Amino acid sequence: MSHALPGLPYATNALEPFIDAKTMEIHHGKHHAAYVTNANKALEGTRFADMPADQVIAHLSDLPEDKRNPVRNNLGGHINHSMFWKIMAPKGQGGGGEPSGDLLDALNASFGSVQAFRDQFHAAALARFGSGWVWLCVKPKQNKLALCHTANQDTPLMGESVAGCGGIPIMGLDVWEHAYYLNYQNRRPDYVMAWWNVVNWSEVAKNLRQARV
Repeated sequence: MSHALPGLPYATNALEPFIDAKTMEIHHGKHHAAYVTNANKALEGTRFADMPADQVIAHLSDLPEDKRNPVRNNLGGHINHSMFWKIMAPKGQGGGGEPSGDLLDALNASFGSVQAFRDQFHAAALARFGSGWVWLCVKPKQNKLALCHTANQDTPLMGESVAGCGGIPIMGLDVWEHAYYLNYQNRRPDYVMAWWNVVNWSEVAKNLRQARV
C-alpha cells in the first residue's frame, strides 16, 4: 500500500485572497507531492510499507535507523498536509466564521474563550522559529485541548519525546515560508491573521469527535 497525494477539496484559487492560487499549486502539487514520493521510496521494501501512515509515524524508533529521518520528514509532511487541506475552505463556503457546539465548549473550557484561544494560537505560530507547524491537540488522558508547535514536518503523533509536542492533532497551521511567502513575504503575522478567514471549523469539530472516540 503506497501513500498517495490526496486531491484538494476545492480549486487552487478558492482560498483567495487569503491564500493565492500560485502558492496552492506549488504547495500541494510540488511540496506535498514530493513528500509522498520520498516517503514511499523510504518505506519501500520494509514491513512498514503497508501500514497506515499514522501508525508508522507513531513508531519511528522501530524503523531501521537509516529510514527514520527520511520517514520522519516526508511521511510527517504527508500526514500534516493531508490534514491542512481539509481544515480549510473558501470563505462563506465553510471557511471562516466561528466554532460552535462541542468544539466551542471545548475551546472555552480549555482556554477561557475563543478569543483567548486565537491569541494563544497566534502567539505560538509566531514563536515557532524557522519552519514548522502550530497545533491544536486533544490530550486524551487529560480530556482537554492544548496548543503546541513543532519543527519542520514533525507531528504530535510522533509523541512528545520525539516531536516535543504530543496528543492527537485536530487543527494545524503550516508556518513554513513556502506556505505564505509569495503573498506575504516575511509578514508571517499577516498570514496567520488572514488564515482565520479560511478555517473550516466543521472539519476541526469532526476531528475533535474522532479524537475522542
